[in-house]
Amino acid sequence: MPSRRPVPAATETTYTITELAAEFDITPRAIRFYEDMGLLEPGRKGRNRVYTPRDRTRLKLTLRGKRLGLALQEIKQLVDMYDSQASAAPQLRAFLTILAQHRQQLEQQRHDIEVTLAEIQQHEKRCRALLGS
Repeated sequence: MPSRRPVPAATETTYTITELAAEFDITPRAIRFYEDMGLLEPGRKGRNRVYTPRDRTRLKLTLRGKRLGLALQEIKQLVDMYDSQASAAPQLRAFLTILAQHRQQLEQQRHDIEVTLAEIQQHEKRCRALLGS
């Protein structure tokens, strides 16, 4: 189990798991899963998880990556780079590489779908001809 960060200072904005789940329209279980994957590292206040603005941003980036079809490991790599104090150039290059790979995969899937739809259309045409419609 990953080590938990200390509870943020009282002046820092924090969020509960329920608040983040409602804001991003996901389940608390999904948030806990992202924690298990090392994407989020909430602090603890007693038995409750306490999320910082950093956690909220990481969750937002994670969900954006999921919408793009990225694997969680790819998302983690990018989000971890986002956290680093280094130049953004390596992160942007890595992101471009990942996007290019996903674009290629999606274009192949689109081609496969178009071929399958054409085959379906031919079968439908033959069936209609046999039925005399």
